[in-house]
Amino acid sequence: MQTIEIKGTVRTELGKKSTKALRAEGKVPCVIYGGEQNVHFTAPEAEFRKVIYTPNVYIINVNVDGTVYPTILQDTQFHPVKEQMLHADFLLVKEDKPVVIEIPVKLEGFAEGVKAGGKLQLEKRKLKVKALAKDLPDTLNINIDSLGLGKTMQVGQLNFDNLELLNAKNAVVVAVRLTRAARAAAQQAAAK
Repeated sequence: MQTIEIKGTVRTELGKKSTKALRAEGKVPCVIYGGEQNVHFTAPEAEFRKVIYTPNVYIINVNVDGTVYPTILQDTQFHPVKEQMLHADFLLVKEDKPVVIEIPVKLEGFAEGVKAGGKLQLEKRKLKVKALAKDLPDTLNINIDSLGLGKTMQVGQLNFDNLELLNAKNAVVVAVRLTRAARAAAQQAAAK
């Protein structure tokens, strides 16, 4: 899994008034959970662009006044009207404790159903997994070569080493839908 660094400074004042002042300066109040004590810090909003506006998932090394914490981004809050980030929660990553995170799905291959005129639909762009940080992949690669026309691939059919999938077993990940053209070709073939 890729890593990225965010630099921040420790927050000493935690009230609404100080938080509002920080946001006015273009800084985001943040918290790191999962350690002996929660770490409250601030970071410039620009630091988060490389993490938020990408489908990739990163281990984020948060550098708070020289102390580096390996974390994952757990939650973010945005202003309902403006595109301003209001808050970020991080979870401390420990080598012996599994983390729950959503990993992007990447399709590989060319489905048989698409060759027959169907339309490929990716229903789940990310899947929730539970694993140790060292076992987390950048993407969940799914081979769809054998996926036929009108068929689906569900979470229960997938298996990855050292990962536990937490989505519902019957949730559809990818499907090949019948198009009108494919349906008409199938009816013509049946009529002959």
